[in-house]
Amino acid sequence: MTIIQLDGHTLDDIESGRGAPRTPAPARKPSQPYDPRYDPLVSPGVGQDRAYAPTYWVASAGEAPPDDGPVSHDFDADVVVIGSGFTGLATALFLAREHGIKATVLEANQAAWGCTSRNGGQGQNASGRLYRSQWIQRWGIDTAKRLDAEIRNGFETFRGLVAQVDCDAQDGGHLYTAHRPKKLAFLENEGRVMREVFGYDTRMLSQAELRERYCDDRDACGALLEPDGVGVHPLKLAYGYLRMARALGARVHPASPVVGWESRNGSHYLRTPGGTVRARAVAIATGAYTAPGLTPLLRGRCFPVLSNSIVTRPLTDAEIEATGFRSTTFITDTRTLRFYYRLLPDRRLQIGSRSAITGADAPAEKHYQLLVDAIARKFPPLRGIQIDYSWWGWVDVSHDMMPRIVQPDPSQSVFYALGYGGNGVSFSAHAGRRMADRIAGRADSAFTLPIYDSPLPLHWATPFRRLGQAMLYRWYYLRDEIL
Repeated sequence: MTIIQLDGHTLDDIESGRGAPRTPAPARKPSQPYDPRYDPLVSPGVGQDRAYAPTYWVASAGEAPPDDGPVSHDFDADVVVIGSGFTGLATALFLAREHGIKATVLEANQAAWGCTSRNGGQGQNASGRLYRSQWIQRWGIDTAKRLDAEIRNGFETFRGLVAQVDCDAQDGGHLYTAHRPKKLAFLENEGRVMREVFGYDTRMLSQAELRERYCDDRDACGALLEPDGVGVHPLKLAYGYLRMARALGARVHPASPVVGWESRNGSHYLRTPGGTVRARAVAIATGAYTAPGLTPLLRGRCFPVLSNSIVTRPLTDAEIEATGFRSTTFITDTRTLRFYYRLLPDRRLQIGSRSAITGADAPAEKHYQLLVDAIARKFPPLRGIQIDYSWWGWVDVSHDMMPRIVQPDPSQSVFYALGYGGNGVSFSAHAGRRMADRIAGRADSAFTLPIYDSPLPLHWATPFRRLGQAMLYRWYYLRDEIL
């Protein structure tokens, strides 16, 4: 028997068969404020019933769909999903749609409260931080081609869900801009590999073509155009996942953090402040917001990294003309600590990048100023423009820069999908689908691929990761901007 104690208590036996009510919970306001200094490495937990971060997405998503309210008593569930972001909701959706399994989703705060409501909404045909040329170097060309087919399949899973949800989708591919002339050779090589090895219709754009057809980004020396990419309103998309999953019988319980977990006799007993849920299987989809001590299976397996984002007021006609915006295709640049940006449907500019090392330092003005200065550098006519929204959030980065969707211990009915490294907007949909397959026992040849056949790796320097991160950030800045 395995017992995990998160708050100093073990679990009592619970009475089975008492199922939760299906009546949607009435609309309610969160009971706890947003915590801007939350830090997954030092905070005791993710909290309970905290308000959303003050993102543009939260302000513009409209009213949240009905959910099933906080857990209020003990009950049984076939499968429990911990976390109600893209991955957790997609897992519940595909469990119901493709396997007839009605999962129960436990969320500590609000639906899609973590990574899902704080990202840039860039749905790329990618997952993890490695480029396709690096796949070849690491695993060889045959495995790289199989992995590409799986990631491409994942992008189609994402595109199919986007087509079912009103989420302000902008389907225009992805621009990868060279922020210095020496980066053009890197982009040319990646474009050639994608084109010649994997069959993508990539092409290089000169600086003049980029400015003529897309935008007058003064920081860009040219760009690689990748054909696949859909920008979305991430919270509207997550709300769509929530509606579809619940329509198929899944239950979603906000304000219900898992504060104790005991496993015995083939069942998992997940204790929340309102009651204990007994399940035969558990799927973890908590991203960088995984509570410390949730399970030994994840101890030290992910590296949480902060990313900041700001959104301007809507641009005027004159500002659109001055900045040359002729497209809403989303953009990232070639810095290691990259900037990601795009023109939103209501003509606001959104831009984000990596920022603080710790949660305590996250509100510091210098991280906000980094993004303000980036706007002025990339689009000088917008220097001094009013910023209407500013926020930050944690990204789950694996130690080998690739995600995992696995059952880490075959003797335990516990699964997780984590480690997207900031590239989870699109692939999280397919990760949820694949995690549902694994929970349901469906076999697939894809499960021999590296992202499915091993757990997230440990690293010997894990105890020193914050020190190492600070040193790396200084080196990355030197390499990106000076050398």
